[in-house]
Amino acid sequence: MSDDLKARVQSVLPALRKDLEDLVRIESVSADPARAGEVQRSAEAVKALFDAEGFTSEIVSEDGGAPAVVAHKKGPEGAPTVLLYAHHDVQPENDHADWDSPPFEPTERGDRLYARGAADDKAGIAAHLGAVRVFGDDLPVNVVMFIEGEEEVGSETLPALLAQHQEALRADVIVIADSGNWDIGVPALTTSLRGLVRMDIEVRTLTHAVHSGMWGGLVPDSLMALSRVLTSLHDDEGNVAIAGLHSGPAADVDYPEDRLRAESGAAPGIEWIGSGSAVERLWTKPALSITGLDAPQVAGASNTLVPAARARLSLRIAPGDTTENAVARLTEHLEAHVPWGATLTTTVVDTGEATAIDATGPAYDAARAAFAEAWDGTEPIDMGVGGSIPFIAEFLEAFPEASVLVTGVEDPDTRAHGANEGLHLAEFERVVLAETLLLAKLGSA
Repeated sequence: MSDDLKARVQSVLPALRKDLEDLVRIESVSADPARAGEVQRSAEAVKALFDAEGFTSEIVSEDGGAPAVVAHKKGPEGAPTVLLYAHHDVQPENDHADWDSPPFEPTERGDRLYARGAADDKAGIAAHLGAVRVFGDDLPVNVVMFIEGEEEVGSETLPALLAQHQEALRADVIVIADSGNWDIGVPALTTSLRGLVRMDIEVRTLTHAVHSGMWGGLVPDSLMALSRVLTSLHDDEGNVAIAGLHSGPAADVDYPEDRLRAESGAAPGIEWIGSGSAVERLWTKPALSITGLDAPQVAGASNTLVPAARARLSLRIAPGDTTENAVARLTEHLEAHVPWGATLTTTVVDTGEATAIDATGPAYDAARAAFAEAWDGTEPIDMGVGGSIPFIAEFLEAFPEASVLVTGVEDPDTRAHGANEGLHLAEFERVVLAETLLLAKLGSA
């Protein structure tokens, strides 16, 4: 059976590749209001693809959110229902000069197809499409497609969509194609993701700017005070120094030093921060980064004490922690470390819960067997992800009885949110085969 399915996957790949390239050409950047029409056009294109496969589909939205596609196709009577998730919106492409080819013109170089969305996550849509296309009208399971349109801007209306369409989306197994594999040739199931708290902080020391010569040495300037606050957030090793945050053990996975160097983009000679294994620091311990500063530019700066300075903090929280706890502990820490009577103002920008998945049971057994078969005997590993996909926690909450499988098409060199995002074409074929095998195994079980 697997040889037959493999041959059928190979037969659908050329048309599937064309469908993927057509989707990639649509500039569905959800963060850009000027391209809202492109996001709508993308949803319509996705709907048309599944309509052509015999699905009953509709475009839905909630609370003014971006359009999502919900589609259904029945399998045999009494078969389990599988929900296949991906998203059709993409990240901004940013400076076109950083790309080696136009970001919305799919271009094959070497073993990859380059374009914004070629991997994240229009290849996820294509993988789902390819798997159901292989079976035609003989699906082994009932299939629900849920293709979201605002994942790249935080899935703000997803809870409302899940609530409004809960019965239509209810499934025994949910396959979320928005993650990746451990390496080229090594598949993975994502079983943990860190959560996120983004907070803007302002430190104020003056009611208005004053001359640094007249008042420096007596009045603290806000940049000096903010710097003190920021340096308090880590200990000398680089561990997060906020008391009360959760940390946990990570899977026993070797992450070789040369691969860490190559994939991270670390400058030559840079030392790693923190303690514990590399995967603990990346997957199951908190991490805090300063991702933005509001301060005068060096060029043209005057001899002035700045009255207020701001920073944006990005706190990744470990699986097992909650955003409520993280916000409280971070706020307590900041308040305790503001020097010289400066005024601190904190504003929570957004949050997303961490996820830990108990990847045991028949659906996970079927997935592991399908992956091993598609990757010629290479067993998948259980992988953590340091980044956050908050909507996974929302799926787990909305459908607690379902088995949620998190996987995807990405690999360590996909560069999903950067210039020259690329899909490894041979891995994509394996992903389509793995999902096809998974549907077959779930149906036969």
